[in-house]
Amino acid sequence: MLTHLRTFFTHRQSLAIGMVFISVGFLFGNWATLIPYIKQKFDLDDAQLGLLLLSMPIGATVMNPFSTYFINRFGMLNTTIFGLILLVVTYILPVSFYYLPLVSAGLVLVGISLSVTNVAMNTCVTSLEHQYGINIMSTCHGMFSAGLMLGSITASILRGMKIEPIFQMTVIAVVITALVILIRPTILGIHEEKIIDEGGDGETSLGAKFILPKGALLLMVLISLCTNVTEGTMADWTAVYMREIVHTDDYFIGWGLAGYSMFMSLGRFLGDALIPRFGGNAVLCIGGIIAALGIVLAIIFPYTITSILGFTLVGAGVSCGAPILYGSAARVPGMAKGAGLATLNTFSMGGFLAGPVLIGFISKSVNLPFAFSMVAVLAIVWVFLVNRVKLF
Repeated sequence: MLTHLRTFFTHRQSLAIGMVFISVGFLFGNWATLIPYIKQKFDLDDAQLGLLLLSMPIGATVMNPFSTYFINRFGMLNTTIFGLILLVVTYILPVSFYYLPLVSAGLVLVGISLSVTNVAMNTCVTSLEHQYGINIMSTCHGMFSAGLMLGSITASILRGMKIEPIFQMTVIAVVITALVILIRPTILGIHEEKIIDEGGDGETSLGAKFILPKGALLLMVLISLCTNVTEGTMADWTAVYMREIVHTDDYFIGWGLAGYSMFMSLGRFLGDALIPRFGGNAVLCIGGIIAALGIVLAIIFPYTITSILGFTLVGAGVSCGAPILYGSAARVPGMAKGAGLATLNTFSMGGFLAGPVLIGFISKSVNLPFAFSMVAVLAIVWVFLVNRVKLF
């Protein structure tokens, strides 16, 4: 059952792309754990914080439809490498400024960098799967979750030690840049694929490949919105929930996100074995039920241990959502290679990054536990939708 993991960790090119995923997750985990610091630094209420968090999806949404242009223009390999370097630099900006509009501008740049890097690295995974006949999409997303876990734990410890965030993010940027330089030759050895036009004439289209979703792709997009709002809420609001609702110690602020990320990572590491065996529909359906139960547990029992346990269940439930949906969108029959992936990614990133904004407004109007309960409702919605589409 775990042979796919042995394949992944002994395959140099797969592991190199996995290191890109873990780096992106590590960066996001650090940022997500520092959100309460930003909230306190500028004395923001939940709605104001939600508006600030909107900056990142604005950048991602504007850039994402053009991501395949950069992949075709510069190659998916170079786009992945330089996208990650740009991402580590831009992540320093939001914690560096003392003027709120500049923090917002920094998050826009993070969103732009994240969008391009995300599509490029997922395209690399698809290419490796085609080239070598292996299943590594879920495992790569597991590496992202592992990075998210490690990043949130690291940030929690450093916050407890009163380390300045700007110093923290700068050191991380240097380390990841060194890692990129180290793995660059291996990444450049991956077979380069270009996005082929729908006509099948072999001509490369340099335009954006975003299309309006319909049919099976539309249902995948709707499910993805539910799963990504859940992921985005956990990423952006778990630390705030642990601080303001659970009232936990600074050293444990990031542990709700860490527990969530750990079980998401475990689920994704097992996903490349579970998904082919049980089918994407069954795995995603059961996952929605588990995620809803986890959120309910954290709401009803807002204590450190029970909240961490609840968030770990959410991580397990949502873990295989992205691998299943990304893989299915990339294989929609009759659609240009990359078009389904780019389209799904546009909406997915929007849900992941804009969903937390809505949570902020709901929390301001009612309270944060009620806002989290709306995410549990979305988990049940995706269970309903999964039964109406065939996932590949």
